[in-house]
Order: sequence, then C-alpha cells, then structure tokens
Amino acid sequence: MARIPGPPPLDGLKRRIEQSRRSRSAQEKGHFIRETFRLERTAARQKAREWFDTWPKAAYWTEVESWRPLEGDCIEFTMRRLPSAD
Repeated sequence: MARIPGPPPLDGLKRRIEQSRRSRSAQEKGHFIRETFRLERTAARQKAREWFDTWPKAAYWTEVESWRPLEGDCIEFTMRRLPSAD
C-alpha cells in the first residue's frame, strides 16, 4: 500500500517571505516616501513647490501630508509621494 505524503514543509518559504517583508518595510515604510521639514514660512513654500515640480502630483500623488505653525513664523510640514510613477 502506497503512503500518501502530507503537505510539504513550508518553513523555508515562510522564512523567505518574512525576510522579504522586513527588508521591504524597512525601505518603504508603507508605499509612500515621506520627508519632514521645519522651515521659515517662505522657505517652506519654496520647498513644497520644489517637491511638486520634481514629482508632479498626477504621477506621484505628491501632497503636503501634514503641517503646523511653530513659533517665529516657522512651519513644520511633511511631504509625501510615491517612489515612482509606474
């Protein structure tokens, strides 16, 4: 009588998937690239324009994710975009 084998061991596959997820999440932190700035108001506007000129909103979903005014007419803000337009 032939013995029916059970499911193959998946330890190696599980280990590779976990390694891939760890390395990807460390690089991407989600699917967006984020950068936080703390600049004087005029410089903050210029930096935001620079991001929108470099990575257009339609292709990269570029946006000012959050912002808050600080003392001394400074703004702290976070820009986000997709890593590529593909």
